[in-house]
Amino acid sequence: MKKWVFLAVLVFGIGYPVIKMPAFFQDNVEIKKYDQAQSGFVDTYEEVRVTKEDIYRGNLLLVNAEHPMKQESKREDVVNLQHDLTMEVVLLDSEIELSEGVALAFGKMVAAAEKEGVHHFSINSGYRDFQEQSLLYEEMGSDYALPAGYSEHNLGVSLDVGSTKAPMNEAPEGKWIEENAWKSGFILRYPKDKTHVTGIQYEPWHIRYVGLPHSAIIQEKNFALEEYLDYLTQEKNIIATFKGQKYTVSYYTVSESETIQLPKNQAFEISGNNMDGVIVTVQE
Repeated sequence: MKKWVFLAVLVFGIGYPVIKMPAFFQDNVEIKKYDQAQSGFVDTYEEVRVTKEDIYRGNLLLVNAEHPMKQESKREDVVNLQHDLTMEVVLLDSEIELSEGVALAFGKMVAAAEKEGVHHFSINSGYRDFQEQSLLYEEMGSDYALPAGYSEHNLGVSLDVGSTKAPMNEAPEGKWIEENAWKSGFILRYPKDKTHVTGIQYEPWHIRYVGLPHSAIIQEKNFALEEYLDYLTQEKNIIATFKGQKYTVSYYTVSESETIQLPKNQAFEISGNNMDGVIVTVQE
């Protein structure tokens, strides 16, 4: 899909109509290769130090059969959803936990869905510690659960979402999430057409927070998370523009400690990939 530079085509002149583009065109993302050598001179910058420990922190950690997480990779802001947050969503039980930041993003996503008449969401599972994951693996077996450390639920950024009306593969809530969750920074982690990449069967209920612009790029290019991280490793630097906001996304390998130069006074985020490096996202 190509970016539509104008969201409406204006024809000037008395009596000429304003032709508005369909709403979905407003959500397109433009992605292009970024050549740092040709990016222009930045007269003010700051040096940011990243270490090997940063490889194992952040929203873009890859957790799968080949890349188990470390216990310190768990988000530090995990809270009990019933006790600590007010959300307009049904909770399967009173002990469900999740990263507070991810929960707030999910709440905004649910509010967006409600405006479109989709509002029967439930949260069936969120963060699990290693002990809980081990018990689940023993009870459910390898066909339905993963060992401790190999499940995204151990990070605190993933949740299983349900509908109070029907199974997610049939419910309006499931269809809405598949088509719209990326606009709020979430991805459907185990899509139907990516089982050969993820090694996990289709799960229309399991969503994962990666944040913008990453979710928009993943949606645009029809990537699984594994494919997106491979793409960043190959490209090194890309620019993504989404809803008028420009982001520079750069990949760096990290051995022990690296110093990265970033434009001063611009917001940035650093996330490891749980493998060999970090992804730096600068919001211009």
